[in-house]
Amino acid sequence: MAGPCSARLQGDVAAFTAALRTLVNNPQFSDVMFVVGQEQQKVFAHRCVLVCRCQAFRGMLSQVPVGSQDSSSSVPPQGPFVLGNVQPEVFLAVIEFLYTNSVTLNSHIALEVLTSSVEYGLQDLCKLCVKFIKDTLSVEQVCEALQAAVTYGQVDLQQHCLAFIEGCTTAVVRTQGFRELSDVVLARVLRSDRLTVDELDLVQAVREWAHVSSAVLERPVPEVAALPVRELRLPLLAPSELVTLESYNQQDLLIPVENIAAAWRAHALRKGSGVPSRLCRPRRGTRPRDHHRHLEPHAK
Repeated sequence: MAGPCSARLQGDVAAFTAALRTLVNNPQFSDVMFVVGQEQQKVFAHRCVLVCRCQAFRGMLSQVPVGSQDSSSSVPPQGPFVLGNVQPEVFLAVIEFLYTNSVTLNSHIALEVLTSSVEYGLQDLCKLCVKFIKDTLSVEQVCEALQAAVTYGQVDLQQHCLAFIEGCTTAVVRTQGFRELSDVVLARVLRSDRLTVDELDLVQAVREWAHVSSAVLERPVPEVAALPVRELRLPLLAPSELVTLESYNQQDLLIPVENIAAAWRAHALRKGSGVPSRLCRPRRGTRPRDHHRHLEPHAK
Protein backbone atom coordinates (compact mmCIF):
# COMPACT_ATOMS: atom_id res chain seq x y z
CA MET A 1 0.00 0.00 0.00
CA ALA A 2 1.41 3.39 -1.02
CA GLY A 3 2.32 5.86 1.74
CA PRO A 4 0.58 9.21 2.19
CA CYS A 5 1.48 12.00 -0.23
CA SER A 6 2.13 15.61 0.76
CA ALA A 7 2.41 18.89 -1.10
CA ARG A 8 2.59 22.56 -0.31
CA LEU A 9 -0.05 24.40 -2.28
CA GLN A 10 -0.25 28.17 -2.57
CA GLY A 11 -3.38 30.24 -2.64
CA ASP A 12 -3.95 33.69 -4.08
CA VAL A 13 -0.86 35.73 -3.14
CA ALA A 14 -2.45 39.00 -4.21
CA ALA A 15 -5.42 38.48 -1.91
CA PHE A 16 -3.13 37.58 0.98
CA THR A 17 -1.02 40.70 0.41
CA ALA A 18 -4.10 42.90 0.12
CA ALA A 19 -5.40 41.56 3.44
CA LEU A 20 -2.11 42.27 5.21
CA ARG A 21 -2.02 45.74 3.66
CA THR A 22 -5.17 46.63 5.59
CA LEU A 23 -3.15 46.20 8.81
CA VAL A 24 -0.53 48.80 7.84
CA ASN A 25 -0.77 51.67 10.35
CA ASN A 26 -4.08 50.27 11.58
CA PRO A 27 -4.63 50.94 15.31
CA GLN A 28 -7.08 48.05 15.53
CA PHE A 29 -5.40 45.07 17.26
CA SER A 30 -2.04 46.91 17.15
CA ASP A 31 0.24 46.37 20.13
CA VAL A 32 3.06 48.84 19.46
CA MET A 33 3.16 52.50 18.50
CA PHE A 34 5.85 54.76 17.05
CA VAL A 35 6.03 58.55 17.14
CA VAL A 36 7.78 59.51 13.91
CA GLY A 37 9.52 62.62 12.62
CA GLN A 38 9.34 66.23 13.64
CA GLU A 39 5.62 66.04 12.97
CA GLN A 40 5.38 63.44 15.77
CA GLN A 41 3.02 61.37 13.66
CA LYS A 42 1.70 58.23 15.32
CA VAL A 43 2.29 54.99 13.43
CA PHE A 44 0.63 51.79 14.65
CA ALA A 45 2.03 48.33 14.09
CA HIS A 46 1.83 44.71 15.17
CA ARG A 47 4.77 43.36 17.08
CA CYS A 48 4.62 39.83 15.68
CA VAL A 49 4.92 41.13 12.09
CA LEU A 50 7.85 43.44 12.81
CA VAL A 51 9.74 40.88 14.88
CA CYS A 52 9.45 38.03 12.39
CA ARG A 53 10.38 40.25 9.44
CA CYS A 54 13.21 42.40 10.79
CA GLN A 55 16.04 41.61 13.18
CA ALA A 56 16.48 45.29 14.04
CA PHE A 57 12.88 45.54 15.24
CA ARG A 58 13.29 42.29 17.14
CA GLY A 59 16.04 43.93 19.16
CA MET A 60 14.16 47.19 19.60
CA LEU A 61 10.91 45.60 20.71
CA SER A 62 12.49 43.20 23.17
CA GLN A 63 14.42 45.81 25.15
CA VAL A 64 13.38 46.38 28.75
CA PRO A 65 12.49 50.06 29.28
CA VAL A 66 15.11 52.16 31.09
CA GLY A 67 14.22 52.50 34.78
CA SER A 68 12.07 49.37 34.81
CA GLN A 69 11.73 47.94 38.32
CA ASP A 70 11.68 44.39 37.02
CA SER A 71 14.60 43.81 34.66
CA SER A 72 13.57 40.18 34.24
CA SER A 73 10.08 41.02 33.08
CA SER A 74 8.98 39.09 30.02
CA VAL A 75 6.37 41.70 29.12
CA PRO A 76 7.66 43.56 26.06
CA PRO A 77 7.49 47.35 25.92
CA GLN A 78 4.45 48.86 24.21
CA GLY A 79 6.04 52.17 23.28
CA PRO A 80 5.56 54.73 22.10
CA PHE A 81 8.95 54.49 20.40
CA VAL A 82 10.14 57.92 19.33
CA LEU A 83 11.88 58.03 15.92
CA GLY A 84 12.59 61.71 15.41
CA ASN A 85 15.14 61.45 12.59
CA VAL A 86 13.00 59.80 9.94
CA GLN A 87 10.14 61.18 7.84
CA PRO A 88 6.76 59.55 8.50
CA GLU A 89 6.34 58.79 4.77
CA VAL A 90 9.71 57.01 4.76
CA PHE A 91 8.95 54.98 7.88
CA LEU A 92 5.53 54.01 6.54
CA ALA A 93 7.20 52.75 3.35
CA VAL A 94 9.39 50.48 5.49
CA ILE A 95 6.36 49.27 7.42
CA GLU A 96 4.48 48.63 4.17
CA PHE A 97 7.35 46.45 2.96
CA LEU A 98 7.45 44.45 6.20
CA TYR A 99 3.72 43.68 5.93
CA THR A 100 3.38 43.12 2.18
CA ASN A 101 6.90 42.51 0.77
CA SER A 102 6.23 45.40 -1.60
CA VAL A 103 6.76 49.13 -1.32
CA THR A 104 5.29 52.31 -2.75
CA LEU A 105 8.09 54.71 -3.71
CA ASN A 106 8.41 58.13 -5.26
CA SER A 107 11.43 60.22 -6.18
CA HIS A 108 11.14 62.34 -3.03
CA ILE A 109 11.61 59.48 -0.57
CA ALA A 110 13.44 56.73 -2.48
CA LEU A 111 16.93 57.65 -1.26
CA GLU A 112 15.77 57.96 2.34
CA VAL A 113 13.98 54.62 2.14
CA LEU A 114 17.23 53.17 0.80
CA THR A 115 18.99 54.62 3.84
CA SER A 116 16.43 53.08 6.18
CA SER A 117 16.63 49.72 4.42
CA VAL A 118 20.37 49.64 5.07
CA GLU A 119 19.95 50.73 8.69
CA TYR A 120 17.32 48.06 9.33
CA GLY A 121 19.21 45.36 7.41
CA LEU A 122 16.43 44.83 4.85
CA GLN A 123 18.32 43.63 1.79
CA ASP A 124 15.27 42.94 -0.36
CA LEU A 125 13.90 46.42 0.29
CA CYS A 126 17.33 47.83 -0.54
CA LYS A 127 17.26 46.06 -3.92
CA LEU A 128 13.81 47.46 -4.70
CA CYS A 129 15.00 50.98 -3.84
CA VAL A 130 18.09 50.66 -6.01
CA LYS A 131 15.99 49.46 -8.96
CA PHE A 132 13.55 52.35 -8.56
CA ILE A 133 16.37 54.92 -8.28
CA LYS A 134 18.09 53.55 -11.38
CA ASP A 135 14.83 53.55 -13.36
CA THR A 136 13.92 57.14 -12.41
CA LEU A 137 17.35 58.79 -12.27
CA SER A 138 17.45 62.46 -13.31
CA VAL A 139 20.06 65.16 -13.79
CA GLU A 140 18.93 66.89 -10.60
CA GLN A 141 19.11 63.77 -8.43
CA VAL A 142 22.02 61.75 -9.82
CA CYS A 143 24.71 63.28 -7.58
CA GLU A 144 22.67 62.71 -4.45
CA ALA A 145 22.07 59.13 -5.58
CA LEU A 146 25.79 58.62 -6.23
CA GLN A 147 26.68 59.99 -2.81
CA ALA A 148 24.21 57.58 -1.17
CA ALA A 149 25.47 54.67 -3.27
CA VAL A 150 29.05 55.29 -2.14
CA THR A 151 28.03 55.82 1.48
CA TYR A 152 26.10 52.54 1.63
CA GLY A 153 28.37 50.45 -0.58
CA GLN A 154 25.89 49.96 -3.44
CA VAL A 155 28.41 49.24 -6.19
CA ASP A 156 25.86 48.61 -8.95
CA LEU A 157 24.12 51.92 -8.24
CA GLN A 158 27.49 53.70 -8.14
CA GLN A 159 28.34 52.44 -11.63
CA HIS A 160 24.91 53.35 -12.96
CA CYS A 161 25.09 56.88 -11.55
CA LEU A 162 28.59 57.45 -12.89
CA ALA A 163 27.56 56.31 -16.37
CA PHE A 164 24.60 58.70 -16.19
CA ILE A 165 26.89 61.59 -15.16
CA GLU A 166 29.28 60.74 -17.98
CA GLY A 167 26.45 61.04 -20.48
CA CYS A 168 25.29 64.53 -19.45
CA THR A 169 28.16 66.03 -17.47
CA THR A 170 27.63 69.61 -18.59
CA ALA A 171 24.13 69.65 -17.13
CA VAL A 172 25.06 67.72 -13.98
CA VAL A 173 27.88 70.07 -12.91
CA ARG A 174 25.36 72.93 -12.75
CA THR A 175 23.14 71.20 -10.20
CA GLN A 176 22.93 71.76 -6.48
CA GLY A 177 23.59 68.07 -5.97
CA PHE A 178 26.99 68.41 -7.64
CA ARG A 179 27.94 71.21 -5.24
CA GLU A 180 26.97 69.01 -2.29
CA LEU A 181 29.13 66.01 -3.20
CA SER A 182 31.80 64.99 -0.72
CA ASP A 183 35.41 65.49 -1.77
CA VAL A 184 35.94 61.72 -2.02
CA VAL A 185 32.97 61.19 -4.33
CA LEU A 186 33.79 64.23 -6.46
CA ALA A 187 37.35 62.97 -6.91
CA ARG A 188 35.95 59.64 -8.03
CA VAL A 189 33.83 61.39 -10.67
CA LEU A 190 36.80 63.44 -11.89
CA ARG A 191 38.88 60.31 -12.52
CA SER A 192 36.60 59.35 -15.40
CA ASP A 193 37.86 59.69 -18.99
CA ARG A 194 34.28 59.69 -20.25
CA LEU A 195 32.98 62.95 -18.81
CA THR A 196 31.26 64.95 -21.56
CA VAL A 197 32.55 68.36 -20.53
CA ASP A 198 35.57 70.46 -21.42
CA GLU A 199 38.35 70.67 -18.83
CA LEU A 200 38.08 74.45 -18.51
CA ASP A 201 34.40 74.15 -17.61
CA LEU A 202 35.23 71.35 -15.20
CA VAL A 203 37.81 73.51 -13.41
CA GLN A 204 35.19 76.22 -12.99
CA ALA A 205 32.65 73.70 -11.66
CA VAL A 206 35.17 72.43 -9.12
CA ARG A 207 35.92 76.03 -8.08
CA GLU A 208 32.22 76.67 -7.42
CA TRP A 209 31.95 73.36 -5.54
CA ALA A 210 34.99 74.28 -3.42
CA HIS A 211 33.58 77.66 -2.39
CA VAL A 212 30.29 76.05 -1.32
CA SER A 213 32.11 73.31 0.62
CA SER A 214 34.40 75.87 2.22
CA ALA A 215 31.42 77.86 3.49
CA VAL A 216 29.55 74.78 4.75
CA LEU A 217 32.55 73.14 6.42
CA GLU A 218 34.11 76.43 7.56
CA ARG A 219 37.49 75.39 6.18
CA PRO A 220 39.78 77.10 3.64
CA VAL A 221 39.15 76.48 -0.05
CA PRO A 222 42.55 74.82 -0.69
CA GLU A 223 41.95 72.43 2.20
CA VAL A 224 38.47 71.23 1.19
CA ALA A 225 39.49 70.94 -2.48
CA ALA A 226 42.83 69.16 -2.05
CA LEU A 227 41.58 65.73 -3.15
CA PRO A 228 39.44 66.66 -6.19
CA VAL A 229 41.99 69.18 -7.51
CA ARG A 230 44.50 66.36 -7.98
CA GLU A 231 42.21 64.98 -10.69
CA LEU A 232 42.00 68.17 -12.77
CA ARG A 233 43.83 67.76 -16.09
CA LEU A 234 45.52 71.15 -16.32
CA PRO A 235 48.00 70.17 -19.10
CA LEU A 236 44.96 69.96 -21.42
CA LEU A 237 44.43 73.73 -21.13
CA ALA A 238 45.93 76.14 -23.66
CA PRO A 239 48.53 78.72 -22.50
CA SER A 240 46.01 81.58 -22.59
CA GLU A 241 43.64 79.52 -20.42
CA LEU A 242 46.40 78.80 -17.92
CA VAL A 243 47.10 82.53 -17.65
CA THR A 244 43.44 83.16 -16.82
CA LEU A 245 43.47 80.26 -14.39
CA GLU A 246 46.46 81.72 -12.57
CA SER A 247 44.64 85.03 -12.24
CA TYR A 248 41.60 83.38 -10.60
CA ASN A 249 43.86 81.21 -8.49
CA GLN A 250 45.48 84.24 -6.86
CA GLN A 251 42.11 84.98 -5.26
CA ASP A 252 41.29 81.63 -3.66
CA LEU A 253 44.43 79.44 -4.01
CA LEU A 254 42.23 76.59 -5.22
CA ILE A 255 45.02 74.88 -7.17
CA PRO A 256 48.52 74.33 -5.74
CA VAL A 257 51.17 76.38 -7.56
CA GLU A 258 53.14 73.23 -8.36
CA ASN A 259 50.16 71.80 -10.29
CA ILE A 260 50.01 74.88 -12.50
CA ALA A 261 53.78 74.84 -12.90
CA ALA A 262 53.62 71.23 -14.09
CA ALA A 263 51.07 72.24 -16.73
CA TRP A 264 53.37 75.04 -17.94
CA ARG A 265 56.25 72.57 -18.04
CA ALA A 266 54.21 70.29 -20.28
CA HIS A 267 53.84 73.18 -22.73
CA ALA A 268 57.49 74.16 -22.59
CA LEU A 269 58.80 70.63 -23.11
CA ARG A 270 55.99 69.75 -25.55
CA LYS A 271 55.19 66.62 -23.56
CA GLY A 272 53.65 65.66 -20.24
CA SER A 273 56.99 65.53 -18.48
CA GLY A 274 56.63 64.88 -14.75
CA VAL A 275 52.84 64.80 -14.96
CA PRO A 276 50.87 61.58 -14.37
CA SER A 277 49.76 60.22 -17.71
CA ARG A 278 46.08 60.26 -16.70
CA LEU A 279 46.26 64.08 -16.36
CA CYS A 280 47.39 64.42 -19.97
CA ARG A 281 44.61 62.24 -21.38
CA PRO A 282 41.70 64.14 -23.00
CA ARG A 283 38.24 63.23 -21.74
CA ARG A 284 35.38 62.42 -24.06
CA GLY A 285 34.14 66.03 -23.86
CA THR A 286 37.52 67.79 -24.03
CA ARG A 287 37.70 70.40 -26.78
CA PRO A 288 40.73 69.76 -29.02
CA ARG A 289 43.69 72.12 -28.64
CA ASP A 290 46.76 72.25 -30.89
CA HIS A 291 49.16 71.10 -28.18
CA HIS A 292 47.22 67.93 -27.32
CA ARG A 293 49.11 65.93 -29.92
CA HIS A 294 52.29 66.49 -27.93
CA LEU A 295 50.68 65.07 -24.77
CA GLU A 296 49.81 61.71 -26.28
CA PRO A 297 51.81 58.92 -24.60
CA HIS A 298 53.36 57.75 -27.89
CA ALA A 299 53.80 61.15 -29.50
CA LYS A 300 57.31 61.88 -30.77
